[in-house]
Amino acid sequence: MSLLEGISYQLLQSLLMVLLAPLMLGWVNQCRAWLQNKSGAGLLQPYRVLRKLFHKDAVLAHNASALFRATPYIRFGCMWLAAGIVPVLATDLPFSPAADVIALVGIFALARMFLALAAMDIGTAFGGLGARREMMVSFLAEPALLMVFFTASLISHSTQLPTIVETLAHAEFVIYPSLAFAGVAFLMVLLAENARVPVDNPATHLELTMMHEAMILEYSGRHLALVEWASAIKLLTYITIGIALFLPFGIAGTGHWSALPLAFGALLPKLLFAGLGLALLETLSAKMRIFLVPEFLGTAFLLAVLGLLMHFLLES
Repeated sequence: MSLLEGISYQLLQSLLMVLLAPLMLGWVNQCRAWLQNKSGAGLLQPYRVLRKLFHKDAVLAHNASALFRATPYIRFGCMWLAAGIVPVLATDLPFSPAADVIALVGIFALARMFLALAAMDIGTAFGGLGARREMMVSFLAEPALLMVFFTASLISHSTQLPTIVETLAHAEFVIYPSLAFAGVAFLMVLLAENARVPVDNPATHLELTMMHEAMILEYSGRHLALVEWASAIKLLTYITIGIALFLPFGIAGTGHWSALPLAFGALLPKLLFAGLGLALLETLSAKMRIFLVPEFLGTAFLLAVLGLLMHFLLES
């Protein structure tokens, strides 16, 4: 396949991730509404919200700096970059060499740092509160996420996500007990990093409990639309990373470009079940106290380390 065709497929995957992100968020919200015996706002509600916000004027505080104005664009760009390099449909796209797991963690950290700085830029109490809580969560979640990635990297002898997918999906079938511990740890990190129940509740604005929402209270109009869209892309990116690590079957391997339609057909059921599972977990869980979040993420880190040790004890 020519380089032009490869770039075309890369752009197709990137656009697919960006455009599907609000739909995935709407699917999770709709499933949660069904599980709670409610009708729900519909799958397309996130698109309607984004459209409404893009048509509104952005209101800025008089002391807002250039950092505050640029953060929504930087965060959206970081999430789009992360979503574009994760192997979703195929493992040999032109940007695949950039899909290093350590680089992915750095991209997420960069976007979080800018959002926290923007939250403190205005000087409001809520912004500082949310930024401190967000950085506490990231300080505890990132080591657990790295341990999860290192477990998969030791199996494939590479930190490249395409290589990990190739090893787990297209090599001889092997059961890895270490991935069971890593999978549970990754799920806990996913909930924390995306401000989902039980760590945070994206539907609340109570000052004593909110984390992510406290940082974006000063945004409006197109700026708020970009921040919300970036959050939806981040959720979808984490789900696709989980699919690449723990359910990579169906992703087209190197040179198998004819398998792309089958890869897309295999991706949709995975996303549907992942959204349903996330909604079920949020319905069955309760929002925990902020003081219990370190214990929650500490448990995730211990599970990830146990997975790493399990690899050395049983699989090496």
